[in-house]
Amino acid sequence: MSGHSHWATIKHKKGATDAKRGKLWSKLSRAIIVAAKNGGGDPTMNLKLRYAIDKAREVSMPNDNINRAIKRGTGETEGVTFEEITYEGYGAGGIAIMVDVLTDNRNRTSGEVRKIFERGGGNMGGPGCVAFLFERKGVVLVDATTTDEDTLMGKVLEAGAEDMKLEGPNFQITCDAASFGSVKENLEKQGVKFVSAEITKLPKTLQDADTEQGQKVMRLMEALDDHDDVQNVYSNLNVSDAMLAES
Repeated sequence: MSGHSHWATIKHKKGATDAKRGKLWSKLSRAIIVAAKNGGGDPTMNLKLRYAIDKAREVSMPNDNINRAIKRGTGETEGVTFEEITYEGYGAGGIAIMVDVLTDNRNRTSGEVRKIFERGGGNMGGPGCVAFLFERKGVVLVDATTTDEDTLMGKVLEAGAEDMKLEGPNFQITCDAASFGSVKENLEKQGVKFVSAEITKLPKTLQDADTEQGQKVMRLMEALDDHDDVQNVYSNLNVSDAMLAES
């Protein structure tokens, strides 16, 4: 199972069952605020905003919360200004890690993220140290028990996606990030149900690690993901069955 597929599934399950749903809503509100600020408050004209709203609705975020976040982003109501930053670094065994952040205090967040890296047996690097190992893609996960490969492949080709493969319990569909919205909409019209659907940073190649190192990296990723300012965490770890068994 790929590092991405496993991590996306964990995050989806955590978002669906976590008692601290308010924390997740807070993170999604930030994404909506920044998207509205940068591209306007109309989701039909602002694809980044539309994507952020879709993610919020997936975890039952109330429309009132969504609308308040849009108004803060467009300046209709006052609020904190958030800055988009990506931190890069390494976990145990030299595994590459990228962390997307929305923060109202760059210095505070930088120091806190650096400490999480260090406590997790990794280290934060400079800009560009691992970014070249990843590419931005749209990724849709579909439960493999809900369809057969040939039927889904026909729908995937019609939707204009780039690739589809079986990853553990799910089919992983990938597309160019720019066409993610149209591919997702086309699949939905064809009745495809998603485990998750997101624009993400996929590793160009996966890196192996021993079981102990892999588990250490996964714990580090979870610690980073739990930080209030962190939106997304990516790695190029090749997750093995042994790592999952002990996680």
